[in-house]
Amino acid sequence: MSEDQTRQQDPKEQYPQPEYPEQTQMDQHPGYESEMAPEPDYGYETYKGFGRLEGKAAVITGGDSGIGRAVALAFAREGADVLLSYLEEEESDAQETAQVVEEAGKRAVKVPGDISEEAHCERVIQTAVDEFGKVDVLVNNAAYQMTFSSLTETPSELIEHAFKTNIIAMFYLCKAAIPHMPEGGSIINVSSIQAYQPSPPLLPYSTTKGAIVTFTKGLAQEVIEQGIRVNSVAPGPVWTPIIPASMPAETTAQFGGTNPVGRPAQPAELAPAFVFLASQESSFVNGEILGVTGGQPLP
Repeated sequence: MSEDQTRQQDPKEQYPQPEYPEQTQMDQHPGYESEMAPEPDYGYETYKGFGRLEGKAAVITGGDSGIGRAVALAFAREGADVLLSYLEEEESDAQETAQVVEEAGKRAVKVPGDISEEAHCERVIQTAVDEFGKVDVLVNNAAYQMTFSSLTETPSELIEHAFKTNIIAMFYLCKAAIPHMPEGGSIINVSSIQAYQPSPPLLPYSTTKGAIVTFTKGLAQEVIEQGIRVNSVAPGPVWTPIIPASMPAETTAQFGGTNPVGRPAQPAELAPAFVFLASQESSFVNGEILGVTGGQPLP
């Protein structure tokens, strides 16, 4: 998409609308950005930084692709060094994200591993401290989801995995990071429209997203005493690898079509919300849920 296309354009026409080519990556979860059609736009051609995060150090979980990649690119172009946390299977996507961070003249540190394990969460934060000396911004973006026909057909181990990855890991990561965050630090948790409008096939995922809303509002009241703010971005449907990796091909082909904008968001459309919450421009915003939903209302 050219720069001219981002100016004063009808958002319904700004990006491709469903129906997309039928595709699924359910046999190779967590999914790969390069295998999606159309490939997601993470802002490579369009995002321009203005130094809002100059000198900052950020940790982004799920930083290899999708929203995480778009945020990493934006943060780097705003002046931040970035640590990317991701699963080992996502190495190829992580390499591309690290490359665009480095193209922006900033450091990219890659830490593969599973954040559902507390020891790995501690390793992620300690690596950031060792490499950068601090953690100014923590973006808790990584998540697991899978669609199921009913609760009775949902494997118990996958319910537990969703909770460990999506919400329990946030406890581990925040617990490890807060002692290393200076005044002015920012924690940004990714919740979802699913916290407010849950879809039955995504019940474990939706339930964890509701817990993230509560976690955000509670932690924000605690750590503001240390000069640290905690907020959440709640996306609506977003065109990322987790979609073909968790949904049948026929569902993926129509994904986002019922949104008021008529399509899913592209990751590039989410990144500015994270930049706002990470920067001093949002210094009086704390404990808030910022919806980027295309018009689907949050309560």
